[in-house]
Amino acid sequence: METKIYNQNGKEAGTIALPEQIFGLPWNADLVYQVVNSMRSSARNPIAHTKTRGEVRGGGRKPWQQKGLGKARHGSIRSPIWVGGGVTHGPRKDKNYDRKVNKQAKFKALNVILSKKFRDNEILFLDSLSLVDPKTKEAKAVVIDLAKIKGFEKLATKPENAAVIAMDEKGTNVVKGFGNFGNISIEEYRNTNPLMVLNCKYLIIAGAKKIFAGVKAEAKKEAKEKEIKGENEKAEKIEKTSANKNAEKKPTKKAVAAKAKKEKPTTKK
Repeated sequence: METKIYNQNGKEAGTIALPEQIFGLPWNADLVYQVVNSMRSSARNPIAHTKTRGEVRGGGRKPWQQKGLGKARHGSIRSPIWVGGGVTHGPRKDKNYDRKVNKQAKFKALNVILSKKFRDNEILFLDSLSLVDPKTKEAKAVVIDLAKIKGFEKLATKPENAAVIAMDEKGTNVVKGFGNFGNISIEEYRNTNPLMVLNCKYLIIAGAKKIFAGVKAEAKKEAKEKEIKGENEKAEKIEKTSANKNAEKKPTKKAVAAKAKKEKPTTKK
């Protein structure tokens, strides 16, 4: 799987081979919905908070006697049915909205989203990204140049969530230069997550060759470890079966004693 790679001036700089396990996955709406929903829920910081009748100040005295006045009986002026009383079933800020997401599910959801964005031509690969000075003017020039690439015209005009720039390493000048852009955020590629990528129109991967060279090396290492593990398991299985066969062949003490008794010559009286 190959695609074009550009420099920060918007010019073609050759091609790059992409890993199939990241950019070649089919769309899985159920997985993405589950992971993104869980992440949004975990990010919630509840503010709305109501007080129950036990938390509202006052109401310790019974407003009037139980019987004899012809009025309805009440025990406190802070009852939920009174004005100024507590609230029943209201929102509480002590509620925990955290949801657990498995690492593998989160990782696969990210790859599924990257595959979808790649098919929709919403990922731009750069060989590198750097600024001489931490100036907004320089950063703006880079954005204008990249917006000239076919399919990325909205990069310079979209007012919100235009792009995430995922870098191999964040440079100080780049972070400061893009600091005044409210529609573009800077992040290291290893820190990207499904929610971040989905929230923005474009994903710009800077230092792509360096990033995916590391990914390929890691994939090869994992495959080799898996192969070694499989061979070890196979060897253990063979050893177990051979040990079981030997155990079956070996006669028991009882069988040996019975055989000896049978073979023992009998003497006539």
